[in-house]
Amino acid sequence: MLQHKIFSVFGILILVLSLATMNSGCGKKGPINPNENAVASCEGCHTNYAHLQAVYTPDTAAPAGGCGGDAPHYEPYDRVYMGGDGYEEYKSSGHYSIGCTSCHNGVDDTDDKNLAHSGDFLRHPSAEADEKCGSCHQQIVNNFKTSIHNGTGQMRKVAMRSGFGGADDFDQLPQHQIEGYNANCATCHGTCGNCHIVRPPIGGGGLSNGHMFNKTPDMVSVCVTCHTSRGGHAYLGVAPGTVPDVHLTSMQFKCGNCHSGAELHGDGEPVEQRYAYSKLPECENCHPGIESANSYHSMHYDDFNCQVCHSQDYNNCGSCHIHGEGARIPSYLGYKIAMNPLPELRPDYDVALVRRTLAAPDNWKEYGVESYANFEVLPTYNYTTPHNLLRWTQRTEVQVGRSCSSNCHIRNEGGTLVNKELYLFDEDLLDWEKSASNSIIVDGKLPESWFSE
Repeated sequence: MLQHKIFSVFGILILVLSLATMNSGCGKKGPINPNENAVASCEGCHTNYAHLQAVYTPDTAAPAGGCGGDAPHYEPYDRVYMGGDGYEEYKSSGHYSIGCTSCHNGVDDTDDKNLAHSGDFLRHPSAEADEKCGSCHQQIVNNFKTSIHNGTGQMRKVAMRSGFGGADDFDQLPQHQIEGYNANCATCHGTCGNCHIVRPPIGGGGLSNGHMFNKTPDMVSVCVTCHTSRGGHAYLGVAPGTVPDVHLTSMQFKCGNCHSGAELHGDGEPVEQRYAYSKLPECENCHPGIESANSYHSMHYDDFNCQVCHSQDYNNCGSCHIHGEGARIPSYLGYKIAMNPLPELRPDYDVALVRRTLAAPDNWKEYGVESYANFEVLPTYNYTTPHNLLRWTQRTEVQVGRSCSSNCHIRNEGGTLVNKELYLFDEDLLDWEKSASNSIIVDGKLPESWFSE
């Protein structure tokens, strides 16, 4: 009887061992308890926060800073964690059904980090947009190749100041200078994923919403992250002494309300810079008839852009060592009217607002280029249209009995030139700026009566 029981127990043990052996060799890999092998896949690993903390590789270098300052820091495991509400939304999307390795390559169904990221693994698939995005979004991919968001405008300026013709010649720059561009300028000028999946590098990088593909990027965490001091902060009224743009306070407009056209993805036609797009939003799109809305509009509608009267002070900075000591002219609020720097693109205007740029002859000194070969080819002040508009500004809000010109035209009061600070004169330029910006200064180009007592 005892012997029978022993054989029965032994038989049951053999059966259990046999089933365990069968399970490990057939069907789904792994032990019977699925929780023990939950990380043996791309998705399993990247939704297991504790595992990501256990296997992450520490950063070896801090991300490059930019006009908005240093990038916020996210730990490597936080940047690749797919959990949260965005992940649940992602799982019900069409992109989820494509599968991880279809976009990222590499190896799925493994808990070996090195194996998973081996071979032709792509950390950022949209860097290979033709192959990875184009199969479904070919027209957008084709158009984006020449988009300003892809960096063509910035590359054009760097190439021209380096003695070449434009963006098409960017590849002819010294390799170390190109590496410098990628490490610094490209922290904002990036790929599809920088807007639609991850935070831009200057925003800290990493998944922004659990790997969800965001058709409309978030205004603050994406748009303003890159367009910080020269767009977002002006629009939000962050700078001292400024208030939010009237389009935000009155209409709650987000970037996409106005910028929904070709200037975002491009239209497939190469443009030298953003103001060259043929379908940019215009004030007249929402404000028809403004050319005759009042006597001031009727008088000056063809003289200068709307921002000359309706902009608050806006952010400027300049003279930057790329990835070196940074901007030697720190960020400051200012306001300058100059001769129109874009007469071919904006032929209606004689004068326009301008903003100081980061351009300096030795921009690339830290990358082996002591001085630009042709720095003078472009001004150190750009045509600008600040996103900080108000109906009543320091130019339009005047004392009772005075005309609008009292806050804008220069006038000589006992030898003091009132309002002179609003205009860009030769004396406002540093020595190394003069040859580059001489064409847009107002010296000798304003009415002589303004300077007479």
